[in-house]
Amino acid sequence: MRFDLETDRVTVGREASNVIQLHDREISRLHAEIIRDGDRFTLADLESSNGTFVNGVQVKSHLLATGDHVQLGRTLLLFTGVTDESSGKLQDRVGIVDQTATDAQSRIVRSMSPARGREWLAPGGPDAPWMAKARTHLDVIYRAALAASHTLDIDQLLQRILQLVFESVEADHGCILLMDADTGELRPKAHRGRRGKEGGSKLNISRSILDYVIANKQGVLTSNAQADERFNPEASIMRLGIREALCVPMQGRYDVVGVIYLDTTTPAQQVLRTGGAANRFNDEHLQLLIAIAHQAALAVEDTRNYLAMVQAERLAAMGQTVAMLSHHVKNVLQGIQASSFLIQDGLRRHDENMIRQGWEFVERNQQRISDLVMDMLTYSKQREPEMIAADLNTVVGEVVELMRQRAIDAGAGIDWQPDTKLPALTFDPEALHRAVLNVVANAIDACQGRPAALVKVSTSYAPQEGLARIVVQDNGPGIEPDNLEKIFTLFMSTKHSRGTGLGLPVSQKIMQEHGGRIAVESEVGKGSRFTLELPAVLPDIKDSAATLG
Repeated sequence: MRFDLETDRVTVGREASNVIQLHDREISRLHAEIIRDGDRFTLADLESSNGTFVNGVQVKSHLLATGDHVQLGRTLLLFTGVTDESSGKLQDRVGIVDQTATDAQSRIVRSMSPARGREWLAPGGPDAPWMAKARTHLDVIYRAALAASHTLDIDQLLQRILQLVFESVEADHGCILLMDADTGELRPKAHRGRRGKEGGSKLNISRSILDYVIANKQGVLTSNAQADERFNPEASIMRLGIREALCVPMQGRYDVVGVIYLDTTTPAQQVLRTGGAANRFNDEHLQLLIAIAHQAALAVEDTRNYLAMVQAERLAAMGQTVAMLSHHVKNVLQGIQASSFLIQDGLRRHDENMIRQGWEFVERNQQRISDLVMDMLTYSKQREPEMIAADLNTVVGEVVELMRQRAIDAGAGIDWQPDTKLPALTFDPEALHRAVLNVVANAIDACQGRPAALVKVSTSYAPQEGLARIVVQDNGPGIEPDNLEKIFTLFMSTKHSRGTGLGLPVSQKIMQEHGGRIAVESEVGKGSRFTLELPAVLPDIKDSAATLG
């Protein structure tokens, strides 16, 4: 979704009274506001429950800059400041030729600096219908700017720019070439021909014109007709017609990123019939094309910068992932290696107890690897829950029984209190099993070694709220307030080498896929309470009968 910041004060929150209403249960009713002062926008937190973050850092007040990532609850916002193609390879349809090619010979009849691209809006021009022309051109510029701000796909943007140009300029062919970042060479990125004019022929562009435009950063209007000479019936111009071209630089903030090229041909028959060439391109077209090229260049620069930033973040996240997973896998492998020593020693001594003990260690570490792989798959894959009618008590009860031995090994008790009035609901049993399993396993690990260690697991049903809840409570050491907001961060673990930092993020992702959430309350020295909340969607009667039999 896109929100335009058009007023001096824009409130953001869950309530409908906000200018920007976000349907996110982790966002406060009145969460934050954006205050505008000219072209400056300041984001201010309004004492929200879960805080306001800019680029991963919690803020109370922050002056926004283009590209800032604003995190409110589970919602991520990106702030941006006021700033029909034929098949086949484009290189085969567009070529850059040297001046020696006869059919591409042309001379520059006008050049213009980018500063003059705005002059067509200046009043008092010699043309009487100035206002009508200005409105038409302004509409094209507006739509070009709109296209530039609504896409991060450069190819799609360039095709849209060419389409807008063809609506205003009577050209036969058009092409946009961008500068290759590695070689510095111009490469065709978009091509368009007016209907009935494509003809399958290759569009040849004079290299000398391109070099002039790039070197001087000026747009040019060219023609291969000599206006002050009689046409020679023997000349190729009479056989092929008169070719005119517009070529303008795409001048960005820092440098030229490419060029826009248009051309048109007046047929030889028309030249002979009229006794001369009626120019189809003029200064007005050149000014308009310069203005459009500048908008397109800024959009290309912004898109490239954004994609580079995303790529850098991905590489950083990949490095962090590899480092964390390597550390965890190393610990598991060390456990398996130690177990193999026990088994080998037991075989050498014919000691069955030692072999059994080593094998138990192998199975335990094998389970750790299995849990790690399952969590990685669950977290990395975007999936829709397979919603079926199922019994929530049965799913949670299976988790409790599966974890009972682990609790015994940790010296902890586990208390299971199901809500007997809980009806059959619609959810993904396999996914929810994993979400509850991670939370219960964390609770058992947290209270390991504590006196009278106990984990309580319960379910409840709140039909008036339309919610079902699973509560997992432990009497462990609790979570420090500074860590409370970080526990759902990927690879954040308080269990040191025993934890992967994947369990709680995976559980949170599963609950969000169900339209629910995880809430946590903790007191240092007394323990923690995790509440898994999901919509209590009752199954359709027919589906329920078919599913439950």
